[in-house]
Amino acid sequence: MGIDFTKRSTYYYDLPQEQIAQTPAEPRSSSRLLCLDRGSGALSHHHFYELGQFLRPGDLLVMNDSRVLPARLYGVRTDTGSPIEFLLLKPTGEKVWEIICKPAKKAKPGVRFRFGDKLEAEVLGPTEDGGRLVRFTCEGSLYAVLDEIGQMPLPPYITEKLRDRERYQTVYSREPGSSAAPTAGLHFTPELLEELKNQGVDEAFVTLHVGLGTFRPVKEDDIRKHHMHIEHYTIPAETAEKIRRTKENGGRVIAVGTTSCRTLEGAAAEYGEIRACEGDTGIFIYPPYDFRVIDGLITNFHLPESTLIMLVSAFAGYDNIMNAYQTAVQEKYRFFSFGDAMFIGDLNQGNK
Repeated sequence: MGIDFTKRSTYYYDLPQEQIAQTPAEPRSSSRLLCLDRGSGALSHHHFYELGQFLRPGDLLVMNDSRVLPARLYGVRTDTGSPIEFLLLKPTGEKVWEIICKPAKKAKPGVRFRFGDKLEAEVLGPTEDGGRLVRFTCEGSLYAVLDEIGQMPLPPYITEKLRDRERYQTVYSREPGSSAAPTAGLHFTPELLEELKNQGVDEAFVTLHVGLGTFRPVKEDDIRKHHMHIEHYTIPAETAEKIRRTKENGGRVIAVGTTSCRTLEGAAAEYGEIRACEGDTGIFIYPPYDFRVIDGLITNFHLPESTLIMLVSAFAGYDNIMNAYQTAVQEKYRFFSFGDAMFIGDLNQGNK
C-alpha cells in the first residue's frame, strides 16, 4: 500500500511546544534557513542572510505586499457597558465589514458597540460562517482609526505580547487588508533585498490579503472534504510581464511564501497563464500536484495536518518534507509565524 495523500493524519508530525517561536528573530535576517533540494532531498543548514548563495542572476522573487491590519478591537456595548472583542475580516462596503466577535451572543442585529471615543459599530446581521456584518462610524478613514486603536491579530499559538507592531509586517508591505502576516517575508531586511538586487536577482509583487482561514484546522479525515478559505488577490501587469520574461530567459520564479504561491498557481489554474488580473482564490494544493509557475519556494515551518504543510509536501515531495521537518525538530529550529525559514528548490542551480 502506498501513502494516502488524501488522509489528514498523513501530514502529522510531532512538535515540542517550546519550539513554537513566540518572538521574532532580531535582526530579521538572523533567523535560520533550512535548504532543501527538491531533486535529491538533500538538506543543509544556514542563516537567512545567506539566501543569496542559493539564488542566481535572472531569478525572480515574487513577494506578497499585503499589509496586516491592526484588526483586533476591544470595546463595550453602548447600552450595557458589557465588554466585546471584534476581529475584522474583510470589507464588504463603505465602512461595512465582516467580523468575528466574542462573546458572539451579545452581537445581535441593531446592537451598537463603542471602541474608545473615536469609533462605533452597529451589527447589521449574521454571516454564513457564524460571524457578523457590522457598519462602523468614525470621522475620516477607518484605517487611520484602526492604526491608532487596533491591535495586531497574532495567531493563537503566540502568547507573548508583541513589542513592536512593525515586526508582524514585512519591510515591503504596502496594501492594507490582511488578518495575518505573509510570514515567509518577515525574514527580509532592506539591506538583504538590496544585496540580492545587486546580485542580479529581480523582485516582483502580488497582493493576497491573508484571511484567518489560513489558521483554520483541517477537521475532515478525508482532506478532499475540507472547505478551503477564499482570499482576494491582485497580480499587476508588471509582475505578469516579469514572470513571462524570467521564464523566457531560463530564470527561476521563486515564491516568497505560500500566499504568493497560491496567488500564482491559482491564477494559472484559472487562466492557463499568468496575466494581470484580480480575483478570489480558494486553491487547495496537496500531493500530487503539477505546479505551473513556481520553481522555488521560501516558506516557514507549518502546523501539523494544516493545508500549508500539504502545499509544501506537494511542491517538495512528501518524503522530502517529512524528513526535513523531522530534522528541523531535532536541530531545534523555531516553528510557525515568528519561526525559521526553508528554501525549497533546485539547489544545484544556486550561485555557489
